[in-house]
Amino acid sequence: MTDISEAESQPRRRGRRSMLLGLALAAALGGAGFYAAYSGMAFALWENRSDAAGAARDRTEFIPIEELLVSIEDEGGTRHLRFAASLEVAREHRAEVADLMPRILDVLNGYLRALDAKDFSEPGTLVRLRAQMLRRIQIVTGDDHVRDLLVTEFVLN
Repeated sequence: MTDISEAESQPRRRGRRSMLLGLALAAALGGAGFYAAYSGMAFALWENRSDAAGAARDRTEFIPIEELLVSIEDEGGTRHLRFAASLEVAREHRAEVADLMPRILDVLNGYLRALDAKDFSEPGTLVRLRAQMLRRIQIVTGDDHVRDLLVTEFVLN
């Protein structure tokens, strides 16, 4: 009988030790977080990030892609997709990307025409299509030339 009571008391001690260790660790991390906020270290990191973001915004330009009208075959007939977007480009690559606009339009037209009407009914379609189109544009222009594709109009009639 004493063996059973000794076996039951050991896990309780481990549980207490773990709980005390967890409380001590939480108190130490809480104190470190308080010190970082109180001394301004945490806000200094935030300001450095916002300065970098502001500098990147100053070096960014947007090139509009002319509106595309694509016919999509459906079981019930033909539907039309009206698509317009802009490219986020680093200022130093603006002229190069603008010169490649006919190729970009060709790649987008070819990709959108290859899609079926059922592709547009799935949830998250726009996110997936946007990623696919951006990757194709980056292949045409080079990976570091186009930062993002901003879809401004996506209407399926």
